[in-house]
Amino acid sequence: MLKKTLISLLSAVLIFPCAACESNAPASGTPEPVTVENAGLEVTFLDVGKADAIVLLSDNSTVIIDCGEKSNGKDVVNFLKEKERTVIDYLIITHYDKDHVGGAGKVINNFDVKNVLAPDYEEQSEEMDKYRTALNGKGLTPTLLTEDMTFELDGMSFTVDAPDKTFYAKDDDNDLSLVTKVVHGENTLLFTGDAMEERLKEIMDIGDCTLLKVPYHGRKIANFGEFLDAVKPEYAVVSTSRDEFAGTIQKLMKARNIPFCSTCFNGRITAVSDGKNISVTSEKGT
Repeated sequence: MLKKTLISLLSAVLIFPCAACESNAPASGTPEPVTVENAGLEVTFLDVGKADAIVLLSDNSTVIIDCGEKSNGKDVVNFLKEKERTVIDYLIITHYDKDHVGGAGKVINNFDVKNVLAPDYEEQSEEMDKYRTALNGKGLTPTLLTEDMTFELDGMSFTVDAPDKTFYAKDDDNDLSLVTKVVHGENTLLFTGDAMEERLKEIMDIGDCTLLKVPYHGRKIANFGEFLDAVKPEYAVVSTSRDEFAGTIQKLMKARNIPFCSTCFNGRITAVSDGKNISVTSEKGT
């Protein structure tokens, strides 16, 4: 009931959905401090422009989904150091575009990374060279997923969904994105990388979610409305820039009364799950 009440309040507040993330955010727009110890699961969407850098922290585990561009590696490193984390249990690279893998080399060089998950395809770029060099320097071999993988961490269930195909279209890496589903008690969080039309078709049956990381930085996707109807998110977060965040995508979420925040308008966004309820705050709450 508390979760439903929170979502209702959010819907009422977000008449202009990019203007606020939570109805009871402090007047300054700075969220109340949240500690991992009493949070259960804390998910932070770093403000890295049109890129993804997402950090999942629980009492005893650290998971990273993408590391932004090359210049964003330091943002992930600094955030983890602020949280006094030294070990990364899983680093998940959704795909090899520079705005997802760019900062990975720096992150790998600065932490004890236990596992790296990535899609099974080849890409040549400066960012990939740095990523491979960092992996080799730490003696790490990534697990290249050709089928779905599940694992448990600190009371959470993770399912990493691999693409059904090895090729979609020329120069289309987005549909090769790994999709990660995290179940924390009664809450389900879905992280979709840059999945586009074909990839979204593959995961239409992935199930309902409490929180959705909107795919492809909120750019236009023809079947996004159908996907929303399939997964029924109670809340959505968009990692994007103002130029990339399509009005059509915003309208589709508003039409379904799905409250949402975006890093381009709200800055760093934090979602906290206690296993029953989920709350979302941001740097720029108003």
